[in-house]
Amino acid sequence: MNRWLLSFDTTSVVVFVLVGRATHDQAGTTGTLRTAGPFLIALGIGWIVTRAWSYPASIRTGVGVLTSTFVLGLVLRRFVFDDGTALSFVLVTATFLTLTLVGWRMIALTIERRSTSLSRLAK
Repeated sequence: MNRWLLSFDTTSVVVFVLVGRATHDQAGTTGTLRTAGPFLIALGIGWIVTRAWSYPASIRTGVGVLTSTFVLGLVLRRFVFDDGTALSFVLVTATFLTLTLVGWRMIALTIERRSTSLSRLAK
């Protein structure tokens, strides 16, 4: 599996922030960076802890990256970036990040398994 797939994680976090800010009619690059910052930092830590580059499409990697991004992202947002962590925000964050950070991996593994099955049938 290609390591470039890890860019899907970054894209997931950025889309999460952009959609959230657009939903609340918040514009501006500085605000977007401030909102994305804690989650991107946590995502990077998650990649290092899980060694995500070893097998980026692994569900185990996805769960580790998700856990780090969600938990550390919220902690950093609250205590370092001094932003809110209302229950509704926590629930939306958990849902969106789970669907995207684990979801693309499930799709990638399904595609990989199907292509492996097809190549076995072709032999």
